[in-house]
Amino acid sequence: MKILRRLLLAFAIIYLLPALASAGLWYFKERPQSWRDADWSSTGILPEASVSPGAAIYVFSATTGGMKGAVASHAWIVTKEEGASTYNRYEKVGWGRPIRKNAYRADGRWYSNEPRIVVAVTGEEAKRLIPKVEQAIAAYPYSSPGTYRLWPGPNSNTFVAHVLRSVPELDTVLPPDAVGRDYLPEGKLFHIDADGRDLHATLYGVAGISAGWRSGLELHFMGLVAGIDIARPGIKIPAIGRLGI
Repeated sequence: MKILRRLLLAFAIIYLLPALASAGLWYFKERPQSWRDADWSSTGILPEASVSPGAAIYVFSATTGGMKGAVASHAWIVTKEEGASTYNRYEKVGWGRPIRKNAYRADGRWYSNEPRIVVAVTGEEAKRLIPKVEQAIAAYPYSSPGTYRLWPGPNSNTFVAHVLRSVPELDTVLPPDAVGRDYLPEGKLFHIDADGRDLHATLYGVAGISAGWRSGLELHFMGLVAGIDIARPGIKIPAIGRLGI
């Protein structure tokens, strides 16, 4: 019984308290009441594609809308071919055609929330990786209508995490508040990234673990992520995000 009580206490401290604190702050935050009231305009984070001749790949993440925003974010991928005058934005949503291309501005706000760049790759490396990114997007198994599930997945973050695992040269993982990133496609319980540097084990996105150079050490529970970073020293706090370098 002592062991059980200690486990419950550890769970409350590591997962429950940060989630409740985040929910409390979110409740009092001024925010749009619906998607109709939200600001979806460009933030100007990205330079105009027409004046930036090189190839580029960006992964964005932004706090999502409604009460989900207390603990969760939404991620998307942006690419630009060398010499192209426009960006291409790819993401998965829960309505209409699941995989959207250029439905929103490349660096647009999401439910009025400012996005952050998770990773940026430019120049020759981006030029080399764009075909791999596009291949991973095309191979995503949940691209037909009716294949979106808010929790535990597959959702918008499941899609982007699939691309990141398929193209490990992008050398990043989604932030801890990207609920759904731990859901492995096609019901898999175990996955090793293409370069062998990260491994993931999950019980259908409900509970699991990730370990490796990019992930550090992560423990997942109910879509919430706690862990430590190795490559870039820091800690991952459920519902709040990453603190560190």
